[in-house]
Order: sequence, then C-alpha cells, then structure tokens
Amino acid sequence: MKKPVNPLTENILFAGLIFFTRAFGLIPRKIGIRTGAVMGRLFYQFSGRYRHIAIRNLRNAYPEKTEAEIKKTARAVFENIGKIPYEVCWSTCMKNDELCRHVRIHGMQYIRNAYEKGKGVLVLTAHIGNWEMLSVVGELIGYPGSIVYRPLDAKPMERFTVKMRTRFGMALIPKKKAFRKILKRLNKKEMVALLMDQNVAMREGVFAPFFNIPACTNKGLALLALKTGAPVVPIFVLRTEKGYKSLVLPEIPLVRTGDKIKDIELNTSAYNQVIENVVRQHPEQWFWVHRRWNTRPSSPWPKQQRDAARSSLKQG
Repeated sequence: MKKPVNPLTENILFAGLIFFTRAFGLIPRKIGIRTGAVMGRLFYQFSGRYRHIAIRNLRNAYPEKTEAEIKKTARAVFENIGKIPYEVCWSTCMKNDELCRHVRIHGMQYIRNAYEKGKGVLVLTAHIGNWEMLSVVGELIGYPGSIVYRPLDAKPMERFTVKMRTRFGMALIPKKKAFRKILKRLNKKEMVALLMDQNVAMREGVFAPFFNIPACTNKGLALLALKTGAPVVPIFVLRTEKGYKSLVLPEIPLVRTGDKIKDIELNTSAYNQVIENVVRQHPEQWFWVHRRWNTRPSSPWPKQQRDAARSSLKQG
C-alpha cells in the first residue's frame, strides 16, 4: 500500500511543476522545438531499454527496411517524443484563441455528419504526433466532449494533467470502469475520444492485425459502437512545420453479422487498420517505444481456432 503524500508537500510540488512549466513554455517556439529534439536525441542515446523496444518494433513492422533506415526512423521517433514536453509547456503559456490558430482541421465535415446522427460520436485516436493537443481540437470542433485516460499515480502530476487537458472544456473519464460513464456521455449526444493503439491484457481485448502482427487490442470501442450505434470517427493530431494538423477521417462503417465475437473482432481490426494507415504515412510521429505486441496468444490466434471449430461443426 502506497503511503499518501502530505497535502502541503503535494501543493508545493504542484506549484513547482506549474512554475517550471511556465518558465520552459516562455522559450520561443522555434528554439523550444529544437531543444526538445535535442532532448529526444539524448534520450535515444542513453535510454538503451526504450531504444531497443523502438528498434525491435520497427524491425517487426517494416521487415523490408534496412537497419540504417530503421535506426534513422527510431531517432526521429525519439525527437518527436522530446518535443512534446516543450509543446505542452508552451501551450499553457498561450491564450486559448492564440493556441487554436496553430491548429488546422482537415475533414471537419466528417465529424459534423457523424454528430448530426444524434447518437453521440466515438472518436478513435492514437499516440501519434502530439496527442495532448486533442483538447484544443475539441475546442475548435465546438461539440462537447470527453477523453478516456489513465490517471497518473503521482498526485501533483495528475493535478497538472487534469488542469491542462480540461482547460478547453473537454472532460476526462478515468479508464477504470469507464463503460457506463461513456454511455452517459453518448446519451447526451457528446463526443468521447479513446486512444486505441496500446497493448492490453488478454481479458480486456481481442487479437487483431496491426502491421500484419496479431496485436491484443482493447475491445471496448467495438462494444460501445455495437451497443449504441454511435458513429466511430478517427481523429489524429499530426505535427507539421507550421503547427499541427488535426486529421479527421471518414466514419468507419460498423460491421454487424449477428455473431457478437466476430463483430468485435472485425470492427476492432478495422480500427487497427485505420491507425496503421496513418502511422505508415507518419512513422516518425508514432509512439514506437510502447510494447504494442507484448501480449501474445498462448495458442494459435483465437480467431483461427474459432473459425476452424465452426468449420468442423458444419462438416459434422
């Protein structure tokens, strides 16, 4: 059991974090971005564990690439990661309208069309570009929304994260036992964003291909879409030379076959495919340091087992 932090200590740490954030964020953007890239390169150089994870992931995802190409992409990935802390600090020093001018939305009609269906909107997103700018995108879109997230253990950092992510009006839904809370938001015709590109335990997900490798993927989004009929619209925040591009893609068609297990697998596979397509276009901006394929099937891929079992039943 963790020892609770003294409230005074927590407040001092939180105040120190705010001070550091503001001080770092006051650095001019061009200099701050370059500083972040340097920090990322240092992280690549001295963090053997995460460098190894990124390079191994890239090798598995791109078997056709040379070792030099893999390492070049890995270094760019770490540079992208290094830029994010500065951008977070920089964003807290700007007024809302000023910050919004740095973000351009491409495909706004897709979110409008989905919202007009009156069932709320499920937003499929991922750890690509600078995902912390999702709250800014919510402000620009103009519809009420929430983001499902995992609360941090460190209380001062958690307070800072909540303060930063909710400053534009977006609400936060803790990941644990989030299903009913998401349903309530959808019933209110709101948007709910879920980051769907991380490994989960076998009990939480289904195996769906990601870069042609079975990846245990959270089944929650598919379950929500099947239960509510709410449209699933992908939104990703990508970094550009001039700022950020919020890429809104067409609604992902919902597959219903009458077989619940198959429907979850097929829809989850479609979500993974959309994320993969965007990552392939911007591989240097995805979070390759995460062990995406960590959960492995204990036997042949469950989908293959299931289909084989059904086939034998039909033949019998």
